[in-house]
Amino acid sequence: MLSALVVVFPVFALIFTGWAVRRLGVLGPQSTSELNRFVVYLALPVLLFDIIAHASWSDIWKPGFIGVFGISSLVVFALAVALRYRKPRHLADAAIDGLNAGYANTGFMGFPLALLVLGQDAMAPTTIACIITVCVVFAVGIVLIEIGIRPEGKPHLVAVKVIRSLVCNPLLFAPALGALIPLTGVTIPGTIENFIKLLGGTAAPCALVTLGLFLAEKREGAGNDVCSAMLFVVMKLLVHPVIAWVLATQVFKLSPFLTHAAVLLAALPTGTGPFMLAELYRREAGITSTTILVSTILSIVTVSVYIAIAV
Repeated sequence: MLSALVVVFPVFALIFTGWAVRRLGVLGPQSTSELNRFVVYLALPVLLFDIIAHASWSDIWKPGFIGVFGISSLVVFALAVALRYRKPRHLADAAIDGLNAGYANTGFMGFPLALLVLGQDAMAPTTIACIITVCVVFAVGIVLIEIGIRPEGKPHLVAVKVIRSLVCNPLLFAPALGALIPLTGVTIPGTIENFIKLLGGTAAPCALVTLGLFLAEKREGAGNDVCSAMLFVVMKLLVHPVIAWVLATQVFKLSPFLTHAAVLLAALPTGTGPFMLAELYRREAGITSTTILVSTILSIVTVSVYIAIAV
């Protein structure tokens, strides 16, 4: 257990650093949004581009892993929505609750943690998990929110809204662009390669500091409905990885390496995506912010326990 804590310490130390500099006033109130924009629109897309551009088809096309992580995420999402969609609770709020339970923090925590625990070979499956999370699971959440907000709306308008959201998502088109490199046989010049490596290398530390900045923000209503938040924390940190493990070992028969990667990524805490949607659609965000905070703190223990037992 102690050795596992040593492994994950740098990840959570960077999160704590972000939290501390925000609480101490070293970085101001705009730092969270600005650094988040840097990570989401620049550093992380460049990292995804770099990984895909240098990966072979066999590294990326892993249908078993895609099935395990995708199905487990959507099952937990659907279960949370089913539990929460009770009148008078709005479908849009239930959809955000589903994301609270099934939206793993693959972008900000997945890459540095997988690299530390499983090594460079884990970058390709982590990229797959990130794309599934920020595109597939996120898209389903947007569809339900749009249906809830506009129950009489036309289906094609909802489809256009979702497609626009995905097309404008840099975490989707960056790896798609990177896939063109091995397909076309184009060689990236050395100077451009160095630029990509330098910029992509900032993604992991900046993402973790950004998460700490986000957790340090004081929000109204963050303590509301703690019981609901704890339900999502349990679903995210325990139910999601258990479902992933069952699918990996009993259904898809993944290799031990891919099984560990799938379970480790499923065991990650709730990402910031649900909060962004709650803010965008002006839904109640107290439960979401509490879920993100508590799941991130408790994941220090749950992730360390899993690493100590399985990896």
